[in-house]
Amino acid sequence: MNYGIDQKYVKKEGVEVIYLAGGCFWGVEKLVQSIPGVIEGTSGYANGNTDSPTYQQVCNGDTGFRETVRVEYNPNVVSLETILYAYFSVIDPTSVNRQGNDIGTQYQTGIYYADDRSMEIVKTVVETEKARTDKFNVEVKPLDNFYEAEEYHQNYLDKNPTGYCHISKHEFKRVQELVVDASKYKKPSGTELNSKLTELEYNVTQKAATEKPYSHEYDELFKEGIYVDIVTGEPLFSSKDKYDSGCGWPAFTKVIDQNTVVEKTDTSHGMVRTEVVSRVGNSHLGHKFKYDSTSPNGIRYCINGSSLRFIAKEDMEKEGYGDLLDIFA
Repeated sequence: MNYGIDQKYVKKEGVEVIYLAGGCFWGVEKLVQSIPGVIEGTSGYANGNTDSPTYQQVCNGDTGFRETVRVEYNPNVVSLETILYAYFSVIDPTSVNRQGNDIGTQYQTGIYYADDRSMEIVKTVVETEKARTDKFNVEVKPLDNFYEAEEYHQNYLDKNPTGYCHISKHEFKRVQELVVDASKYKKPSGTELNSKLTELEYNVTQKAATEKPYSHEYDELFKEGIYVDIVTGEPLFSSKDKYDSGCGWPAFTKVIDQNTVVEKTDTSHGMVRTEVVSRVGNSHLGHKFKYDSTSPNGIRYCINGSSLRFIAKEDMEKEGYGDLLDIFA
């Protein structure tokens, strides 16, 4: 079943569509256009109560329209799951009618799906994202209508490279370098997790516990291979980036694909730290520290071995990770 009216959109063979509102549409448009596999991002106005709105009308705040980007993508190159996680990585899902310095009803975040397949995927990703925060205020609705914005809004940041944007250049670059497809990995049910994980693995990944230092075999393992989320199998770290920090937990200088982890502020135990969780599984992994004198690049991902599964280089092909073998080239 298809939803809504987008009078200027013509369905193309092999192309899917999703509509994303994430504050000012200039930045969201640039973000999605940076993702490999996205064919086009078009700025516009979605789910309002008038016909053919103008920018001025939308800014008045009484039309119900959200600044939204129509995202056309090739599902053989990039999955909707990957696009949605990239979207969530640059928005504040707790805000209402605000993103960055922009305030107004037109800046409300939202995901508007246009067909049943997209709806199911959206709901799955949203459930994962809801688990990361105490407040969740992103609209999740079927598309009612969409009108393209005026021409001067299209590709605005390409025309005006120094123009204001609430999304950083670092974030554009991060999604441009996407490697790991989120749709390949699924989080098991609670029952499955109980049977799959040991008590310690469950407590670490699901309850943010910490294993004892020097207690896990991965602390002293330096064999070639990759480390994946023990819950979903999503690839996270490589032995090429592993080093002996002396802290008692496996330590890495970087992630295989920065898009596969989510960083959160952790104020537990009277400290302010950066917690690291996995993208799809939302598994607690450990913490990220900057300016670490033991690290070759000053960054230390201090990770619980109990949150990981090691896959040796010689086993990567048969385990389904052959596309990552060029890490070791």
